[in-house]
Amino acid sequence: MTEMSVAVINPANGEKLQDSPMLDATAREAALVRARETYNSWKLTSYTERAEVLKAVAAKMREEVETLAPLMTVEMGKPIKEARAEVLKAAWCAEHYAEQAETYLTPMTLESDASHSYVQYLPLGTVLGILPWNAPFWLAFRFCAPAIMAGNTCLMKHDLHVPASAQAIADLFIKVGAPEGLMQNVPMDNAAIEAVIRDPRVQAVSLTGSERAGSAVAAIAGSEIKPVVLELGGSDPCIVLSDADLEKAADIITLSRIINAGQSCIAAKRIIVEDAVYDQMVELLKTRLAKLNLGNPAEETTDVGPMARDDLRQNLHRQVEETKAAGARCLLGGEIPEGEGFFYPVTLLVDVEPGMTAAVEETFGPVAVVMKASDADHAIAIANDSRYGLAAGLWTEKSRGEQLARRIEVGQVAVNGIVKTDPRLPSGGIKCSGLGRELGPQGIREFVNAQQIWLG
Repeated sequence: MTEMSVAVINPANGEKLQDSPMLDATAREAALVRARETYNSWKLTSYTERAEVLKAVAAKMREEVETLAPLMTVEMGKPIKEARAEVLKAAWCAEHYAEQAETYLTPMTLESDASHSYVQYLPLGTVLGILPWNAPFWLAFRFCAPAIMAGNTCLMKHDLHVPASAQAIADLFIKVGAPEGLMQNVPMDNAAIEAVIRDPRVQAVSLTGSERAGSAVAAIAGSEIKPVVLELGGSDPCIVLSDADLEKAADIITLSRIINAGQSCIAAKRIIVEDAVYDQMVELLKTRLAKLNLGNPAEETTDVGPMARDDLRQNLHRQVEETKAAGARCLLGGEIPEGEGFFYPVTLLVDVEPGMTAAVEETFGPVAVVMKASDADHAIAIANDSRYGLAAGLWTEKSRGEQLARRIEVGQVAVNGIVKTDPRLPSGGIKCSGLGRELGPQGIREFVNAQQIWLG
């Protein structure tokens, strides 16, 4: 390890936990060698052999959930009940791909002038995953489980603010006796990332993160003609029309907005409500948001923990202040509390108009933004008036919702339910929210060679 590092701070109290060390050039080279050597043998294994490894890792996660979950609570402030759920969801992802990968990658017969012609799905090599801090376990397995089952090996460059979580993920593979180079933790800075992307032993890149990071990584990978999957930011609309079940909508929107202290790409960020039920919906949301318990993330009763870093909190507060100054009303929160830790209160901004900061920028924190629409057409126009296109919620009669969903410019739409990621279903965005898909059958086919076979 080099002496170069970043400070890891407990966001609940502001205390320094450790310095986050990074691999030096020698250690990075060793990781690349191991990844390539392991790939040469791993690509020849059967789906059954690959599944045994992932199932063992999943079982170990379930067994050690009470040890793994607190790592996230301490490093990035995730409430302990949410942290446990995340570890179990990561285990589910590993199990899902262990069970379904062979079906997802079944060769496809295609008619031609051959006696037999088909497409088979072969691994590419080593895939680099560049991951953020907000869901350390889930995002790691969303990246690695399909890649590993497809026959690739993985290098995990995790966020430097969650080093204990990152090492624990890599250690799970070591504990179950997986091949040494199958899934490695490679902490490094941005300069080193570029060199690793350009290394010929790395064949593809998956990034979850900011639009800025995605653009930089895509440019480097593109210059090397390497495939990328990008899951970037979102300013997700959630449309509530006058025929919606308002009570249920308010329950689900509240949950969607405050999970992980609102630090989620697919949280409901712009709540667009039809005029006829606007005042009623605002009241329902206010009542529910006001009941949420902001506090120590280690406590079972906490609903909303601290934000992960103070710079993130300060940026969120800037967005709130600018939106208020532009004419929005703040019905809850909106002030940085006294005391230690990076807490921000649950905040409700209403009468937000297109063009205001909170309607244009991604709000990555516990701030609900409510906007008014005259009818369904107007609501969809507001929803699509964004540089982002990750996901959307839609509350209306089901068949009507199914028709309207086609008009919303996003990668996934939930009608009368919460927008979420599910190992069985593809997830990803359009516009500035990213490229490609993760999860489901589409996700595992991102990092394979779709090889055409023609038999005369």
